[in-house]
Amino acid sequence: MKLVVVSAGLSAPSSTRLLADRLTAATLDHLAAETQVIELRDLATETAQHFVTGFPPARLAAALDAVAAADGLIAVTPVFAGSYSGLFKSFFDVIDKDALTGKPVLLGATGGTARHSLVTEHAMRPLFAYLRALVLPTAVYAASEDWGGDGLAQRIDRAGAELARFMAPARADGTPDVDTAAAIAPRSLTGAITSVDPADGFEVVPFERRLAALRVG
Repeated sequence: MKLVVVSAGLSAPSSTRLLADRLTAATLDHLAAETQVIELRDLATETAQHFVTGFPPARLAAALDAVAAADGLIAVTPVFAGSYSGLFKSFFDVIDKDALTGKPVLLGATGGTARHSLVTEHAMRPLFAYLRALVLPTAVYAASEDWGGDGLAQRIDRAGAELARFMAPARADGTPDVDTAAAIAPRSLTGAITSVDPADGFEVVPFERRLAALRVG
């Protein structure tokens, strides 16, 4: 299994790379995989050359090949002007149009304020949906005030578990080796997705029983 991490941070160190590293660690808690990190700031010149010449220089070609060959992808960008950075978009503009088809992708973004927290939904998710990637349900945005808080750690752990489940190899009969749905949300006794985990001791009342009670009343 190979996990490729694309980080569009501009400084060293950067909060974008820190989030990418934490998402990687959370994924590897649930799955054994070879990892490769691609720092887009190191490929900025090559990416610009590709736009002008139509041919990727060697380092950029190797990075594009690594993304195409990956079993799973973590993509993290800083927020610029309310969206992903130009460097981040440029890299995915030059990737082969079929390279991400069906590939599980975990999205992450960093910014200075919580006001940009929906950037993963209104900007990043449509981009990867256009590329026909399998975008995971949980995306992680980290504002400056989020670092060190339990909420961010929980979201990172949940996202890492989801990516590991979607990357997990199949059994010999072709069925998933793990219950992918269990990584996304707990389910009620009838199989419906619910925000309450029955394992916590709460009674989950089926809708039919609630409806029957209304009719009796």
